[in-house]
Amino acid sequence: QVQLVESGGGLVQAGGSLRLSCVASGTIFRFDTMGWFRQAPGKQRELVAAVTSGGRTTYGDSVKGRFTISRDSRKNTVYLQMNSLNHEDTAVYYCNVRRQLSVATDYWGQGTQVTVSS
Repeated sequence: QVQLVESGGGLVQAGGSLRLSCVASGTIFRFDTMGWFRQAPGKQRELVAAVTSGGRTTYGDSVKGRFTISRDSRKNTVYLQMNSLNHEDTAVYYCNVRRQLSVATDYWGQGTQVTVSS
């Protein structure tokens, strides 16, 4: 099992920045992919960013150039630096660990609220 604890959410003005952190505990495999998803009211959960154990990153189109994901595998921690925030970034942000064996298994944190005021 994997437990994920997010921190760093809050209220920020448009144009501002926030940094999210997620610490994973339990059984962590080196090859697990770590990432962030978000879900705004009335919308589906969407990928924000993900990083593999090898450091390959993937970003959602709406955050490219503004958000940066990073990972400290020794600390089992993943970070999301969010710059130039706008109202459309308002959502609950969820930390995710994806374990790909014969099937993929997703582990989720409880989420942290990010609210961007106009």
